[in-house]
Formats: sequence, structure tokens, C-alpha cells
Amino acid sequence: MENVRYKRAAVLGSPIAHSLSPVLHRAAYAELGLTDWVYERFEVDEAGLPGFLARLGPEWAGLSLTMPLKRAVIPLVDEITETAASVDAVNTVVFTEDGRSVGDNTDIPGMVAALREHGIEQVGSAAILGAGATASSALAALARICTGEVVAYVRSAARAAEMRQWGERLDVEIRTADWADAAEALHAPLVIATTPAGTTDALATVVPERPATLFDVLYEPWPTALAARWSMSGGAVVGGLDLLVHQAVLQVEQMTGRAPAPLEAMRRAGEKALAER
Repeated sequence: MENVRYKRAAVLGSPIAHSLSPVLHRAAYAELGLTDWVYERFEVDEAGLPGFLARLGPEWAGLSLTMPLKRAVIPLVDEITETAASVDAVNTVVFTEDGRSVGDNTDIPGMVAALREHGIEQVGSAAILGAGATASSALAALARICTGEVVAYVRSAARAAEMRQWGERLDVEIRTADWADAAEALHAPLVIATTPAGTTDALATVVPERPATLFDVLYEPWPTALAARWSMSGGAVVGGLDLLVHQAVLQVEQMTGRAPAPLEAMRRAGEKALAER
């Protein structure tokens, strides 16, 4: 059974029905000629994760993980990469030829790659809207490209404390500010919005006349009110689909051993799937 272990992959999470990962990975397999590969989705919560992993056979190449599994999986894999350890979050598990499981985080380099594609390789300062799990990944990405201060706009003192801890851990110069002052964030050279749908809609009315770059990690609904107004005002917009595709490209490369993964084919498949929803 030649290469039997490199034929199966899936995305796990709860809820999972909305995930675009199958569309992106299957598009990559088709483009790469990997006709015997399958990529599925499974509804798995934290309680069910250990049993799911225990049942996997040698035909499995890797897993994509979404919420609520990104931290729950850490004690269940053999090792995690430095990138995943930096934010205590694993979104990718790769099974090696010797049967080991390695947890990685492709969200962080995916953010960097998405920004680079839009001409952003370095910024002097930046702002983050929000303080959840995605915000910590955004902070880790900024650790690679931001040379100065990052200001995080948050809703509570507890969230502010968390972000300052992440900044210290990631060696990022960070300041926290109250969400009531979030309009100030929009004047930064790079704004990363990491909040749930609808949260930033009110900010669309106060977009500056000449905005710089907005990275809004949402991809559905798209565009967000903030992204639409930002674009109308002449600012550059990086969207959630950009992030999703770039992190999936890295997953495909790790799981299949084939590089480069077909970025444009994956992007087209994602755009088509979203348009049909």
C-alpha cells in the first residue's frame, strides 16, 4: 500500500458546517493531481477530541483545527512548533512518516503572507481591534513585521491584562486602550480587526479621509461595513478569505509535502463557494 498514510485529511471543530477548509484543500488536491486524496469535515468538540485522535489510522496525513480545539489539542500531540507554542494555539496537526503528531499554527505566518501579498512587509505601528484568540495570533504576526508600538482596543480590564501579557511574551511593545476610543485605531498605518461579525459596524461612520490598511479577519459576511467604507475611502483592505487561503496553503504544503500549493486555485474555489452561499 504505497503512500497509504498520505491520503486523508480533515478539519475538526464545533460548529464545523460553515468551514471553507474542505473547499480550499480539495481545490489544491485537484490542482496538484492528488486524485486519491480526500479531505473531510467532522463535528468534534473538546470532549470528543481524544477519542477521535485515538481512532486515526496510518492513512491520515493531517488535520486542520478550528474552535474550540486549538488549545485542547496541545496535550494530545507529540510535539508543537515554536510558532504554535508562542500563542498556545494549534490549528494544524501533521502526522509524520514515523507516526508522530506535530502541532503547528499556520494562522500566524498566514497573516504575514496575506499582508505581504498586499505590499505590507513592515509597519512602524499598528492597532488591533479585539482581544480574543485571533488577536493573540495577530499580535504574533505583528511581532514579525511591526517595528514600533501596537495598541489593542478592548472592552474590559481583564482583556487588557491578557493582551499586555501576550505582548510581553511575544516581545511586542503594546499599549491597551478602551473600546470606547476605538475610532482612534483607524488612523494607524495598519489596523487588524479580530472581532465577531457586527462588532465594528459603528466604526464605519468614522473612517478617516485617507485610511491606510485594514486587515479584517472576517470572511462571512463580506465585506463588513467597516471594510466596505474603508475601501470606498481609498484604503487598502485585506480580508478574512486572504487569511484563510494563505494559512490553508501552508497546511496543504505540510500535509502533502508538495510546494508551492496552488494559491490562486484555492482562492478561486473559496470565492466561488462564498458567492454560492
